[in-house]
This record gives sequence, C-alpha cells and structure tokens, in this order.
Amino acid sequence: MILQPVVIVGMGEIGGVLARGLLRLGHPVYPVTRATPLVDAAREVSDPLAVIIAVAEADLQPVLADLPKAWRDRVILLQNELLPRDWEHHHLDPTVISIWFEKKPGQDAKVLLPSPVHGAQAELIIAALGAVNIPAREVKGREQMLFELVRKNVYILTTNIAGLECGGTVRELWSRHRKLAQAVADDVMDIQDWLTGTENDRGQLLAGMEEAIGGDPEHKCMGRSAPARLERALALADTADLTVPKLREIYSQA
Repeated sequence: MILQPVVIVGMGEIGGVLARGLLRLGHPVYPVTRATPLVDAAREVSDPLAVIIAVAEADLQPVLADLPKAWRDRVILLQNELLPRDWEHHHLDPTVISIWFEKKPGQDAKVLLPSPVHGAQAELIIAALGAVNIPAREVKGREQMLFELVRKNVYILTTNIAGLECGGTVRELWSRHRKLAQAVADDVMDIQDWLTGTENDRGQLLAGMEEAIGGDPEHKCMGRSAPARLERALALADTADLTVPKLREIYSQA
C-alpha cells in the first residue's frame, strides 16, 4: 500500500531531517522550494497527509497567507519564536512542534531535550523523528503546549541576546553570568506575557530554561540570528510600551 504524501515547504536542515524520517516510514515527500508557488504545488499534491511549513521565522507569515485552501486543515508548524498569535489570525488550527534539536550542515542532529508536539498530526511527527533517532513527546493540552512554546522562546532569546554581551557557552552564562541571564530573561518574559496575553509562570520558565541548558551545556550562546532576535524583541517591546531595560542596554552597546 502506498502511503499518503507529505508536503514540506522549505527544505532547510530541519525540513531535511523530517523528510528523511518520513521517507523511512514509507511516506512520499513532496518538497516545495521558494521557486515553486504554493498554488502550483497544491495542484500537484491536492490531498497530502500533512503540510509541514519548515521555512524560517521571517518567511512564515507570507507562507501562511498564501496557503491553498486544500492544505489549511493539515498544517504543521515548527519555527522558533512561535506563538498562537502567529497562526490564529490566519484561522488555522495547526499541529505545532517545539524543536529541541540542532541540525547543522554536515553534522548529525544534536538533541537537547525531547521535542514536545501538540495537534492532530502529533503521532506522525513523533514517528518520523523516531525513525531518525530523535526523541519527541506528545503534549495533549493547548495550555501545556503554550508553556512549551514560551519556554523555548525564553531559552533561545535569553541565551542569544545575553550572548551579545558575554559570548561563551550557555553553561558559562548560567554559572558565571547569572545576573545578566536573569535580567535578560525578565525582559524577555515581559514580552512573552504581552504576546500571549497571560502571566506566565516565571519560576517554571526559568526551571525549563535551566533544564535545556543542562541538555547541551557547551551550546554557544550567540548564534548568527542573535542581533536580529534582539531587534525583533525591541520592536515588540516598543509596540507594547515595555521598558525592557537590559535589552535596550545591550542594544546600545552592540
């Protein structure tokens, strides 16, 4: 029996990992690159099992705006800095995964933590990742998944932005520059509260960040995206009229 195909929009490193896992499960994979209009791809694959949107954060909104009608009820999202507001105004109810593994060109995937997944296609994603030895776990409740998304945001934004000041690894940040990490995290959590319209449990978020740091202590704080993440965070803070003093201090010294 031939299994239903899966469409992957954006064939970067994470998209490639998922493609390999899906192929091992026996699903045909239909890759969609920037050169292919989504409407044309939907004519070729009108009834996929799932549509994985694996583009970068900056490209997500245009892709969601252009989604063909036939694909809208089978979307899977995996971007960093992802929150419900990113898909709700498109009237989508996607499967969402918070990626806790790193994949760089020419290297195997490095797992920090099992990646939480929520939504109708959770079992498919967990199976595909399992086929390439990457652990994932299903999250049943929306509120629990929201926590997982915010947790990832706090980790990646705090370590990246703090790294602009101190450099080094996440272990060094947490052990030698805890005051800096806390100040950046406080500002980041202010923004996350505004974005989600709720008061997130800051103790749990910091504990979750510490667990992730323990998953890969030698992970570098400052990736290439760090300056852009800081600029996006400050733009959101300006919109929300938040002071975020440590973020502004780091920006002024960059």
